[in-house]
Amino acid sequence: RWAALGPLTAKAGMVTKGVAFSPDVEVAELGRVNGTVRDGVAAGQPRLDDAKHVCEAILALSGTTNGRLAVQGFERVEKRTGTELASLARDHEGKRITFADVQARPVPVVTSPEWSGSEHGGRRYSAFTINVEHLKPWHTLTGRQHFFLDHDWMSELGENLPVYRPPLDLHRLFGDARPGSTAASGAPGSDGHAEVAVRYLTPHSKWSIHSEYQDNLHMLTLSRGGPTIWMSPQDAATIGVTDNEWVEAYNRNGVVVARAVVSHRMPAGTVFMYHAKDRTVDVPRSETSGLRGGIHNSLTRVLLKPSHLVGGYAQLSFAFNYLGPTGNQRDEVTTIRRRSQEVTY
Repeated sequence: RWAALGPLTAKAGMVTKGVAFSPDVEVAELGRVNGTVRDGVAAGQPRLDDAKHVCEAILALSGTTNGRLAVQGFERVEKRTGTELASLARDHEGKRITFADVQARPVPVVTSPEWSGSEHGGRRYSAFTINVEHLKPWHTLTGRQHFFLDHDWMSELGENLPVYRPPLDLHRLFGDARPGSTAASGAPGSDGHAEVAVRYLTPHSKWSIHSEYQDNLHMLTLSRGGPTIWMSPQDAATIGVTDNEWVEAYNRNGVVVARAVVSHRMPAGTVFMYHAKDRTVDVPRSETSGLRGGIHNSLTRVLLKPSHLVGGYAQLSFAFNYLGPTGNQRDEVTTIRRRSQEVTY
């Protein structure tokens, strides 16, 4: 069952962000391209027992890479909204991006109701342009942008409107170091080097393209060829670090080895480690643990708020894929020190 596309994809269809799709044509084509399972519970279904098969299935079943589905989805949204939208994808209705296409070169995608931006006519993606320029209602109870949520849980939490929540006091909760505190550490392998405790943020990456991470030649050309932590000049001076030197960051969750990017754009007491750094590119062993240095999430943990689980009311609905790291991930504190510049892998 894990190695084949199930029958409900064609029979029941798919739903993405409230938009229904009927990929019966695509499932039949996948059976021809990937081959079908010969016997057993999945007999006759398209095969997914190879990475290439899975890639072909993803590309076939998304409106961004399959113009037929994009047009189909927009036509269904038109019936619900009374707004003409299918023209955004109509001129690419026959376009199908395959795995061979993306291997050969970067391929522009198709404007699709799966997303709120338009790339029609060669423009670059910008969120919510379909809502603003084509008057497609927002996916809310009112069809407009709104900020007030009258759900009982939101009322109980005092979050009917956007509110400021100060960072958790991890020192009182778990005994973590206070942000800004400094010490000559006696931690294993630190050799008495000075340390500084900082708030640790993991914003969207500057040097990666989602799943391509840093093993993409274009990104490697732009980046420093490995993991980096952005620090303020003040914090860097506290631990005797200059730009591009190796540092080690650790807390109760894990350890990270990275080069320091010392920038005046960073406020004192806060560091960035942009997300999605490929752990296979230039990641040395840690002095603290003796193991391979971690990634951006090695220092974080998933914290859930009850409001994340609200569902079945207006536009509020729980979905596994969209229950990811949110603002509360910024509560983490980490300790950073300058490590030996002679690294091993």
